[in-house]
Amino acid sequence: MEDIVDHLAFERNKTQFDVDEMKIAGSLHAFEVSDKMARLVASDPAFRKDDRVVLDRKALFMNTLRKTAYAWKRIIELRLSEEEAAMLRSFVDQPAFTDLHWGMFVPTIKGQGTEEQQQKWLPLAHKMQIIGCYAQTELGHGSNVQGLEKTATFDPKTDEFVIHSPTLTSSKDIFLRYDFNSFDADLNSGGLVDWVSLSSCERSLDDHLPLPGITVGDIGMKFGNGAYNSMDNGVLRFDYVWIPRNQMLMRVSQVTREGKYVQSSVPRQLVYGTMVNVRQTIVSDASIALSRAVCIATRYSAVRRQFGSKKGGLETQVIDYKTQQARLFPLLASAYAFGFVGEWLKWLYMDVMKRLQTSDFSTLPEAHACTAGLKSLTTSATADGIEECRKLCGGHGYLCSSGLPELFAVYIPSCTYEGDNTVLLLQVARHLIKTISQLGSRKKPVGTTSYIGRVEQLMQYHSDFQKAEDGLKPNAVLGAFEARAAKKVIACAQNLSKFTNPEEGFQEFSVDLVEAAVAHCQLIVVSK
Repeated sequence: MEDIVDHLAFERNKTQFDVDEMKIAGSLHAFEVSDKMARLVASDPAFRKDDRVVLDRKALFMNTLRKTAYAWKRIIELRLSEEEAAMLRSFVDQPAFTDLHWGMFVPTIKGQGTEEQQQKWLPLAHKMQIIGCYAQTELGHGSNVQGLEKTATFDPKTDEFVIHSPTLTSSKDIFLRYDFNSFDADLNSGGLVDWVSLSSCERSLDDHLPLPGITVGDIGMKFGNGAYNSMDNGVLRFDYVWIPRNQMLMRVSQVTREGKYVQSSVPRQLVYGTMVNVRQTIVSDASIALSRAVCIATRYSAVRRQFGSKKGGLETQVIDYKTQQARLFPLLASAYAFGFVGEWLKWLYMDVMKRLQTSDFSTLPEAHACTAGLKSLTTSATADGIEECRKLCGGHGYLCSSGLPELFAVYIPSCTYEGDNTVLLLQVARHLIKTISQLGSRKKPVGTTSYIGRVEQLMQYHSDFQKAEDGLKPNAVLGAFEARAAKKVIACAQNLSKFTNPEEGFQEFSVDLVEAAVAHCQLIVVSK
């Protein structure tokens, strides 16, 4: 072990930059909070996780319940701020039953609940006196929200909604089974059908058993030995369950006592603010996950020696092989780049929310395209990057003790939740094609699509890279990425123009459209 530590110290002593300056956390304050919570968790044996991979499903689940309850106890005892509490939960580093409570249930009530509803539920939720989840995905539909089959039929006689799962495929799937849940359903009110969000109490607050008409179940083991098997993702079905009308989240729209569906004065677009916030968090989390994998692979590469021994001397460090560097160093760069673009998305989110308060929706399409595309790009790249880091560690990377198999199993669901990555890229592609189509009306592209306004110039672009060092010139790199993105988008637009039915064109050239969207998103990362 001494020898290994010496190898790492030798590599660290060769650094030609200030290590503290390279610690990216967003700000000095954010770094101090992160460091404080990391030390708190690391020094408390209650949060140990080295036994995770040897526990069976029940023991793993019980272990997570214990850790989560203990974490909440420490948050109360230490009177941690909301920021500190969130950081502490992240350092517990184990998928838990409270993740959706804090990540989706509480923000949904904040974003879509009226002031009265917020005053009723948020204090209880913040004190963990009620624990909620978010149930949107059904067995038959996920990304296609308009295809959700669960129904909410309003009965004006009783002032209640009748919630029903009419088919097997309308079962809510892959959610968490707790006291309250917010869910989406097709609303049938006086012949009007719309998609609405409702909040319901699915379990008795006395004994926590499911209420009459509600069936819950576990969906079984998931990918990995530990990972998300530490929580009970489940199935939810409603059999003509009556829910009071005031359980509908009514900040944006509501059903009146007479059964009339009306929009409130609050802009419907405000709902997108929550989505932008969640996706920018996912991008920042991608940087963290990839950083962890790269850290493991880099340290391993520094201490592992293979071949190159002369006259019985030390073999060559694996990190000194060009092939290892070519696979590892781009991942290191990506981890930093994703962190930077994540910080930019935080700014974008705050800007969008300010504008929405004044009914300025002009930047919403841009914000949606950016968060959708970057969520897709960063999660896919990070999932692939973690797997590449495992390979870079040889056979040792396959061991659970390396930390990489667990990290991979925990991370890869991010490629699916909050929007399937391919579906999101197609949404970005539609935004790009729309931007191209508006050039003729002299509408100038803005924001991340501003380069499209120089499309004629970029179509004539030729790289002037003469030597490797030219790749260190920011403007040269940016120009190359802009030209590539512009050429791909223009090629797609030209191909689509040949179809009288645009949707047929989108189906035919969907692969090309995805590639154009990826190029656009990579440009955003490079430019930020």
